[in-house]
Amino acid sequence: MARAPLLQLSDISLTFGGDPVFADLDLVVKPGDRVALVGRNGSGKSTLMKVMAGLVEPDGGSRVIAPGTSVGYMEQHPDMSGFETLGDFAASTLDAGEEYRVPMVADGLQFNPDTSVATASGGERRRAALAKLLAEAPDVMLLDEPTNHLDINAIRWLEAQLKDTQTAFVLISHDRAFLNELTRATLWIDRGIVRRRESGFAGFGEWRDKIWADEDDARHKLNRKIKAEARWAVEGISARRKRNQGRLRALQAMKADRAAQITRQGAAAMALDAGPKSGKKVIEAEGIAKRFDGKPIVTDFTLKVQRGDRVAFVGPNGAGKTTLLKMLIGQIEPDAGQVTLGTNLELAVFDQNRVGLDPDMSLWDSLTGDPDMRVSGKADQIMVRGTPKHVVGYLKEYLFDDAQARAPVRSLSGGEKARLLLAKLMAKPSNLLVLDEPTNDLDVETLDLLQDVLGDYDGTVLLVSHDRDFIDRVATTTIAMEGDGRATIYAGGWSDYQAQRGAEAPPTPAAKPAKAKSSPQPKQQEQKPGLSFTEQHRLEALPKVIERLEAEIAKLESFLSAPDLFTEQPAKFKKGTEALAERQQALAEAEEEWLTLAEKAEG
Repeated sequence: MARAPLLQLSDISLTFGGDPVFADLDLVVKPGDRVALVGRNGSGKSTLMKVMAGLVEPDGGSRVIAPGTSVGYMEQHPDMSGFETLGDFAASTLDAGEEYRVPMVADGLQFNPDTSVATASGGERRRAALAKLLAEAPDVMLLDEPTNHLDINAIRWLEAQLKDTQTAFVLISHDRAFLNELTRATLWIDRGIVRRRESGFAGFGEWRDKIWADEDDARHKLNRKIKAEARWAVEGISARRKRNQGRLRALQAMKADRAAQITRQGAAAMALDAGPKSGKKVIEAEGIAKRFDGKPIVTDFTLKVQRGDRVAFVGPNGAGKTTLLKMLIGQIEPDAGQVTLGTNLELAVFDQNRVGLDPDMSLWDSLTGDPDMRVSGKADQIMVRGTPKHVVGYLKEYLFDDAQARAPVRSLSGGEKARLLLAKLMAKPSNLLVLDEPTNDLDVETLDLLQDVLGDYDGTVLLVSHDRDFIDRVATTTIAMEGDGRATIYAGGWSDYQAQRGAEAPPTPAAKPAKAKSSPQPKQQEQKPGLSFTEQHRLEALPKVIERLEAEIAKLESFLSAPDLFTEQPAKFKKGTEALAERQQALAEAEEEWLTLAEKAEG
């Protein structure tokens, strides 16, 4: 017998600014669901998720939650006013005695719950919001881009948690590997219509293309029928038309149906101009080293990058990927060693912090105000790869409409900001492209297009990313930041790197990889025995975890020792007893893990 849905939306309609976002929308979330929610940037994915969470009130329709069901939503921009630390915020909805869940989740997500809200970065705030949701453990979890600002180790930890959970969840993510690994059903938003398929994200592209092909075929048949009926109406004699008013009305109805059809949004017209060819040698680093506050970032690192190479940098947050990248392009001086840049280089940088976008400027001014894009004497023109273009025309190539041209940058979604930054980047010729987390917030179709553009690009690409699938599709060489100054070079992308380390490699992407380029000929660096960067970090963190668990156990034992607790408040006594057992088990595991790592560190 089919189980009743946990959450159900019926006949939902919603309009923003006069434009319909949804109309007559129905969907259900069932027990055990693991659902990918996909759609183009601006299609309404996040809005729909907020309707599911009860945070946005639709214009019409109903939202029904099964009795006793809790629904949790991961906030993209959490309001932490009134909270002193990230841990205080993450534990704010937990019952007394359950606060221990927060540090356990925070350890996996790699943030410090004692960090002050006032000094926390945007990434730390998002991780705290995710920790809050995981600690609450609701019956339905709504996760909007949970992997943004997580490094690969934290993503894999989250992946393991969601694999093991019995909780139903709906997931928005740009990370193909994450979606492929976790989802068993797909909700697709396309022009206000939501379709459901009882299969994970891996088959989404084939399903989408089949629906679009059927739609194109139906539209073609409708156009032919309208054309034939219109010819009959014009050529038929007057008496016949009088006797066939019904046929004329049917013709008008067909025309009305065609006019009401919403045209699919096309792909962004991305293109890269490699400009003048650089020298064959792009970057040569010999024995470079860098330390910050006594901590080694990289030690005795040597690398040669040739024209056309695609080099990816991976590693935990804080391991020094961006620092190494900036040394290689000459923005930071190494403490030792030497970096030599090749000749005739033209650099373009995609910055994940989007420093190149002023939130108070309009999209129009953001482009026309760029000194490298101005056209002398033409206030409405910009220079795009050496050719003047109207600013609105160029914005339309990146899927912005006329109304958005004068809107402030701050009004854009995360995906739209990424597209605007790509529009600025791709307007200028470059032969050395630096991409720092370019995949964040982009939809699947735009990611596919970006991959194709990079495949056809004649220049050199340096890429920092936590998106395993994107690295596999683009990179020909991977540099892994492994802690203690070790930066190790591996041939190939993420899967090749994992295989060479002896780890189990994830499945090969179904899509065709980017066009192969020549691989750098690096000097391979041997990995030192002992603890990895992640293990060393864990060894240093475990004493605080153990201390915290011991303190929580002491509080619970004191709470449970009250003589009248069992008889007067049996429910609290039961919950406290269960919490005590959980923490005692967690303490035993933490102590065992510490002993194992300490023995390994001692060799």
